[in-house]
Amino acid sequence: MSDRQLTIAFHTLGCKLNFSETSAISLKLEKASFQKVPFDESADIYFIHGCTVTEAADKKCRNVIRKTIRRSPESFIVVAGCYAQLRYEEIATIPGVDLILGTKEKYDILKYLSNIDKRPTPEIHNSEINEHILFHPSYSGGGRTRAFLKIQDGCDYSCAYCTIPMARGKSRNQSISSCVKDAVEIAEKGIKEIVLTGVNIGDFGKSTGETLYDLLQTLIDVKGIERYRISSIEPNLLTDDIIKLVADNKKILPHFHIPLQSGSDRILAKMRRRYTRDVFKSAVKKIRELIPLAGIGADVIAGFPGETEKDFMVTYEFLRSLDLSYLHVFSYSDRKGTPAAIMTDLIETKTKYFRSKKLQALSEEKKIEFHEKCKDMEVDILWESEEKPDFIAGFTGNYIRVFTAFDSELKGKITRHKLKVTDENGNFIV
Repeated sequence: MSDRQLTIAFHTLGCKLNFSETSAISLKLEKASFQKVPFDESADIYFIHGCTVTEAADKKCRNVIRKTIRRSPESFIVVAGCYAQLRYEEIATIPGVDLILGTKEKYDILKYLSNIDKRPTPEIHNSEINEHILFHPSYSGGGRTRAFLKIQDGCDYSCAYCTIPMARGKSRNQSISSCVKDAVEIAEKGIKEIVLTGVNIGDFGKSTGETLYDLLQTLIDVKGIERYRISSIEPNLLTDDIIKLVADNKKILPHFHIPLQSGSDRILAKMRRRYTRDVFKSAVKKIRELIPLAGIGADVIAGFPGETEKDFMVTYEFLRSLDLSYLHVFSYSDRKGTPAAIMTDLIETKTKYFRSKKLQALSEEKKIEFHEKCKDMEVDILWESEEKPDFIAGFTGNYIRVFTAFDSELKGKITRHKLKVTDENGNFIV
């Protein structure tokens, strides 16, 4: 390795969990005297943290890898994470990739960077995921107005379409005391909001004998953090106690993102989900009883194998009947190695496309309805980033995106406003 300080640039794709892990890896390298630079600048090393949750995610990763190699053919290219764990053979066919690191190996990146000469073929370090895989604490923080705190990893569920257990292993977590230590460090950086992240955070405590409810109760006492946001949580793990705690405590934001995936019990069973539509409906009803203007989002998959037009319309009408704020819509894509990948009753691409479009239109209707209900509401907004020209964007506690005239002093600050004026797209301007 050269005596000069080597530069490294990071690019993260996928979930909030990936962002928190990239930050931890970046910090480790900075402590080892590597100089972090923006990804669009020249660097000795490029670290691409990939995602493989869908075929679209795979394609996006490949595009980023190829674009980076074209832009900087002499640089050392590292591809890591879930994509590298499950698709390492595919990555190895891309000329210019030098190092491929799986889920466990990415944390040991330092020992693989003693020589960053270009490789004729990629060096692959990818061991099998087993139940003894460690939990690696991490959180994002550098330059962000919100921190993503990893509280849990892996998943013990075996949903028919999902590769995450293969990529990340069994459900595991760090202790509440370790989470609190991380939250204190985040507060010391001046960050006001923490997003609690993981693969299946409702499962928190499985490896330490604790619960997510216990964690939330403890975190609210950390000084300096004004807001906690719960990321995606399974409907069967969203307890009434958690909903009540959110209702009773202003520090935990009134925002719930609950995966549904299908409104048809027949398809839910085929997906190997662990709940029925009534469980989901009950959770939404309980939230609305205790927190009438909470933000409630749902994930839904269009075109799962065997989804008939009747199944789809059952899902559509079910979602339309619920008081939701928005939907995240995904077209089903085969994932090699999953039970769904060998199902024969596949749905045509064109049908999946039209079903997705119909659900996306419903999501837009839900968003507009929710915004209408929130008009004249007094809200606290955390200002985050410059968006369209001359505007800065931020989020309310119930996850409404709001815009105001750009002011660099606002970034990272929380200010109180009344939601009144909307633009032509229904976005609030304050």
